[in-house]
Amino acid sequence: MGSSDQAQQLPEERAVRVIKPQQFDSNTPQTPGMQRVAAVSRELAGSVGIWAGVTNVSPHVASGKHHHGELETVIYVVSGHARIRWGDNLEHVEDVDPGDFIYVPPFVPHQEINPTAEPSQWVIVRNSQEPIVVNLEPTNDAQTQANNETHTF
Repeated sequence: MGSSDQAQQLPEERAVRVIKPQQFDSNTPQTPGMQRVAAVSRELAGSVGIWAGVTNVSPHVASGKHHHGELETVIYVVSGHARIRWGDNLEHVEDVDPGDFIYVPPFVPHQEINPTAEPSQWVIVRNSQEPIVVNLEPTNDAQTQANNETHTF
């Protein structure tokens, strides 16, 4: 019996799953300026405590300000150069490059920015089988100013 025959006989919860790019699911919560697709989720992989996906940030685009509720988020920058801002008024900023990891704690408002002429691609992992995306509207002048500054390249 070949190894693929053995894998097919494993109980469903013990089987490794391979999710091909053509299987990714774009029916996931979105943030303006970004395109997320799910790769590992309850529906695609039967995951219970983790979600993973790919996000593409177009050139000269800033996402809307958002957070992911009680979820922790890990981002790996695959390609392109980008910037991340965070804080209640997006007052903190860090440039990121391919190979960088980013950790976003629960409930931290943040914004992804691609100020360059090339697209940026990120792999995102969260500690839940489903993504939580809470898009935030500016609630004061400082937040409005922070959003306006990052949407102008």
